[in-house]
Amino acid sequence: MKEERKRYRIGGHAVEVVLEAPWTFKALTPKQVELVDRLRKGEDIGIESVPADRQEQLSVNEDLMGKEAMTREKWDAMGAGERDAFRHALDFLQYAPFEVADGEPLFTLTVHAGIPEGFEDARASWALATAVEEVPPFYYGYLFEGKTIYEYLYAADRRAGYFVMDEGYRNGHYYPSPGVGGRTTLFQLNTSLMIQYTFATAGQGTLLLHASVTRYEGRGNLFFGVSGTGKSTHSRLWHDFVPGCDLMNDDNPVIRLENGGFVVYGSPWSGKTLCYRNVSAPVGALVRLEQYPENRITRLEPLQAYASVIAAVSTIRWNHGIMDLLVPTIERVAMTVPCYRLQCRPDEEAVRVCKQAITL
Repeated sequence: MKEERKRYRIGGHAVEVVLEAPWTFKALTPKQVELVDRLRKGEDIGIESVPADRQEQLSVNEDLMGKEAMTREKWDAMGAGERDAFRHALDFLQYAPFEVADGEPLFTLTVHAGIPEGFEDARASWALATAVEEVPPFYYGYLFEGKTIYEYLYAADRRAGYFVMDEGYRNGHYYPSPGVGGRTTLFQLNTSLMIQYTFATAGQGTLLLHASVTRYEGRGNLFFGVSGTGKSTHSRLWHDFVPGCDLMNDDNPVIRLENGGFVVYGSPWSGKTLCYRNVSAPVGALVRLEQYPENRITRLEPLQAYASVIAAVSTIRWNHGIMDLLVPTIERVAMTVPCYRLQCRPDEEAVRVCKQAITL
């Protein structure tokens, strides 16, 4: 079967993505080729974080990244073959700045043409490990004969596909459901890549954190907290009021232990903010945000820091083996990286209070 493959270096680890026909990598426009070259070099092209009260920034960022929306006029002008090719072309623009020509991949993830015949025959024997059903997309996690299996549903009764990792997590397989188009497939592929990345790097001093990271004076400061706390808002305020800042990532940066210290990397996973810079910096501080009627900051003791960091790690906590591998790295972060709790309002003073404490 015809296939295409690309390799990417994310957080210092090489990974490989393989697309089986009819799936293909969407071609970049000439503008995007130029942008990707700049992002690969770590340049700041003006992408800004998208807080809840700055939704207009979404379209600004899309324009900066050369995103072109499909219109009814374009669609009507296409032939049947062109439409089929469009449905199966996956937009890997977010990964392009991290593309490399070589490097032994830590793992490979293959997107297959569809669900193989007989795959679901053993479903009754799959052991349910976890289920998340609060809001779509829903997923169920299973274990079967050493394999980890995820079932994705984009509605309660509509399956997007299955993601399967072999024992050891070096080989992943995504099987889209019949009729699923490129947008849904790419969304689930992103989820699968993040999961496999977390599993495969768990014992290698690497953490994927749910945080927004802003660089200042050469060091990356990570802001995190429960959903809705204001991570993107706080990063945006730094950029508004502190000259010399730049956004490294707005949702899932990678931190990695290197030469006795932690380094933070930009990643292809930046939430709704299209910040895909191939950039890294020594970690300056970790700051847990809490909404509060006044602004104040306190340094966390190691045990408090450990509890805060482990809550921010993007991983699957039901897999105790993976968590056991991550714990030493989390402990090292809590013991060696300055960690703070910032209780704050979304204003300039919060930035001033934070900056004064973490840049001493």
